[in-house]
Amino acid sequence: MKFEPHSVYHIYNRGNNSQKIFFTEANYLFFLDKIRKELIPHGDMLCYCLMPNHFHLIIHSHELAIPYKLNNAIGILLRSYTRAINLQERRTGSLFQQKTKAKELIDMNDNNTVSYLASCSHYIHQNPIKAGLTKNLNDWKFSSYLDLTGLRNGTLCNQELFFLLSGIRKDEFIKESEAMLAFKRNILKASDRK
Repeated sequence: MKFEPHSVYHIYNRGNNSQKIFFTEANYLFFLDKIRKELIPHGDMLCYCLMPNHFHLIIHSHELAIPYKLNNAIGILLRSYTRAINLQERRTGSLFQQKTKAKELIDMNDNNTVSYLASCSHYIHQNPIKAGLTKNLNDWKFSSYLDLTGLRNGTLCNQELFFLLSGIRKDEFIKESEAMLAFKRNILKASDRK
């Protein structure tokens, strides 16, 4: 992965062979703690969602960040988490797929790409509903949705920076999230009637 300073990236990976990577609530919390320790020194977390077999992170790299340091930090995060899970589950081998993916979301010099940050965050937050883990965005506690909507006083995400870079206000973000969810539910209902 190649990271540039002062850029926004969608970083994601899943369990090797789509296997589970989180087995208990404590695993989710440990992973979030590792994110805070390893990644936050190199960038601001804007959005995240942890799922039983994969994760999504949206990170804004610091302006003075050294590109390879964020890459190394991601490697440390995944290796240390894998060691802990292998010990917990009495298993060996890789937990994650070999290549973690990172897609640049915002070129800070191109104003046309800003709205993509909000769209990507909606997609990320709706993963638990799509997977049938919950029916409401508010019910999945392993995502930043509760923080960004003000329903939880989380400190992992830089909420102010998220809204600045996404170009929308909190109330607009909530309306968009609910509208997208309602649209998807209406499509499902229509397909069920056929």
